[in-house]
Amino acid sequence: MWKSGSTNARGWKVQMAMIWASQALSLMGFSFSLAFAPYFIQQDLGITAAGELEMWVALFSTSTAVTMGLAAPAWGVLADRYGKRIMLLRANFGGAVCMSLMATVTAPEWLIALRALQGLLTGTMTAAQTFMSASVPQEKRGLAMGGLSAAVYSGLMGGAFFGGLVARVVGYRHAFAVSGFVLLVSGLLVLWGTREPQAGTEEEGKRKVTPPESAPVAAPRAGRRGLRAIPGVVWAVLGLVGWVSLARQFDLSFLPLLVQDIHGKLDADVALWNGLVNACGSVAGLLAGIMAGWLADRVRPFALMAAVAVAAALFSGSQVWVHSFAWLFPVRFCTIFSAGMLEPALNAWMAKNIPEGRQGGIFGLSNTARSSGWSVGPMLAGAVATWKLRAVFGVSCVAYLVLAAACGMMLRRLRKG
Repeated sequence: MWKSGSTNARGWKVQMAMIWASQALSLMGFSFSLAFAPYFIQQDLGITAAGELEMWVALFSTSTAVTMGLAAPAWGVLADRYGKRIMLLRANFGGAVCMSLMATVTAPEWLIALRALQGLLTGTMTAAQTFMSASVPQEKRGLAMGGLSAAVYSGLMGGAFFGGLVARVVGYRHAFAVSGFVLLVSGLLVLWGTREPQAGTEEEGKRKVTPPESAPVAAPRAGRRGLRAIPGVVWAVLGLVGWVSLARQFDLSFLPLLVQDIHGKLDADVALWNGLVNACGSVAGLLAGIMAGWLADRVRPFALMAAVAVAAALFSGSQVWVHSFAWLFPVRFCTIFSAGMLEPALNAWMAKNIPEGRQGGIFGLSNTARSSGWSVGPMLAGAVATWKLRAVFGVSCVAYLVLAAACGMMLRRLRKG
């Protein structure tokens, strides 16, 4: 097993692979419920009234994001102070408890309460990002963050597929329990397969590679502390993180209802169909993360983001007119492939430009920005869905176009800087 502070190539590669595997399992466990939550709320909790159903679906998606956004900066600071590995363990084991308890709820209020508690205790993405930044040489962090995003996306969508399959075979409540077990395995993988990274290793200091349009983050001015010490360019990037999350999450919570609309009825097969659609997306997300990580070390990340955001807008908006699974599968694949390149590019920029020792705090703020978009997106989508379900996908198109324009502005700003 690799020892903490190892400088050989195999050491950081093993560490990177273990974190990727842990994140794939972790997000798989968290996303198990994505395939069947709207159906669970209808069948087991008895919420079927139009308008009320959309409200609870939106709350299910939003509640975790709100509490995670509030807690993420504190967890990030603690990661810088006490270690990255323990934060990853806390997130996985806390999630295992919360997801398992969801199998026992009898009212939607309890389901939302547990989702909120899940947000307070978890946040594996922030923990994994800071862990990865401290474990991988700087010139390889684009690849590392791209692979991490691929693991996250494949875990999210793969979990939705297996969640739908498990729910069809054993029922919704048992599927929650299975998701808790998957998170437990993820935590054990971190516990037994990783070591706390040490800053300042020989491998980290060999080369300092700067992205083509990079404006390196300056050290804080004397006397400036806390949030005031964060440069404006980092705040702009954090704003983009939030908007990427809003755009990506806008239609995700209501995809099961679109699948139900295409399928034509609520039966045992609808969760399976939704899982299959998400499995298609998992392949797209996996390929997108790897591709974006490779490109982020070679081209301007914000130029890449502007291009793929336009593509995501076109494919996401086309879902308004999809009325068969024969069209939904390829359209969803292209949507996820395009959108899946956005966050890896941002993460690669931050991993290369955030000073050592501040990564936990900045990535904590990044998770707050991500959670803010995650919470606002589904709530806005819920309001749109109460008017017309398919309009959600049209508004998602607009969100991606706004993002493309913002990335173009950011690219010009960094070139001038």
